[in-house]
Amino acid sequence: MTERWHDEAWAKDMWWSGKTTRRKFLALSSAAAGAMGATILVPAPWREAFGQAKPYKVGVLQPLSGTGAAGGKTALVGTQMAVERINHSGGVNGRPIEIVVADYESKPDVGRRKAEKMVLEDKVDVAEGGYLSNVCLACMPVFEEHKTVWMIGVCLDTTITTSKCSRYVFRPFDYAPAQAVAISPYLVNKMGKKWHIAFLDYAWGQSTRDAYIEQIKKNGGEVVGTTGIPLGTADMAPFVSKISGSFDGLFGIFFGPNAVSFTSAIYEDQSLHPGDGPAAEHAVPQEVLRPGRRGPQADRSVRPAAGPLRAVQLRGDELPQAGDAEVQVPGP
Repeated sequence: MTERWHDEAWAKDMWWSGKTTRRKFLALSSAAAGAMGATILVPAPWREAFGQAKPYKVGVLQPLSGTGAAGGKTALVGTQMAVERINHSGGVNGRPIEIVVADYESKPDVGRRKAEKMVLEDKVDVAEGGYLSNVCLACMPVFEEHKTVWMIGVCLDTTITTSKCSRYVFRPFDYAPAQAVAISPYLVNKMGKKWHIAFLDYAWGQSTRDAYIEQIKKNGGEVVGTTGIPLGTADMAPFVSKISGSFDGLFGIFFGPNAVSFTSAIYEDQSLHPGDGPAAEHAVPQEVLRPGRRGPQADRSVRPAAGPLRAVQLRGDELPQAGDAEVQVPGP
């Protein structure tokens, strides 16, 4: 059965005919999280031969437990759907795709060990996945050493594609500075000039913090203080209660359950900096994710001049556009 979107002009590059081109490879790879693909009818004798062909083995390295589990599980489902459609359509150059899944438990040391097993024992041809930047940074040397291509999903740490760039690792995604360029003008011009930044104290949070400090300054604002909170902290109230100083807004760099913890801590501490203005959160908790026309919804908590916090939602398509570029606010 042919799906309706196959007839759309924008979908032509998403057609899968069983032949590999660089454009189709990148298009299908980047769309794995959304399971983009195509379905065609294949004669029965050819299907039998296809089933006997040696598969391409693709390693899928994701956090299926721990802090990053919500994002890792979602990404795995998208990959599984994409592989199913590609195989149903004839595979890659007449060969099926077989995935080898590994849960790195949201831990860098486990990720490195699982990456080594994928390459040395499972003998994968290529790998994909990632999500957490600290794990991606720990695994990159493994794929570099064994000359195995790894397509990173998410992992927005700046150094992955700059100072620590590898010829065997690529990322069809944005990164921390791109998001800061898009959002900082709105923070400074619409919400406040002086900001305090609270962030997850690991690779992604640190890169994103640095990017916002630079861009807020470029737009005429100032970051007057920062507070790092360890990844996976369940109760952030002790950290939030220690934030002090005079500033117009509190900006949080968090994701998933960490974003929920941060938001809850602000709600509970109603006496924190009364009248200081907004508390904006650079995060998309998976539990409340809803797509907008130009990007996912950003979760924001805004403090009135006095009294308790009230929550408002700001869709991605309502955020300021940098050169009319799409704005996404994912982690990590």
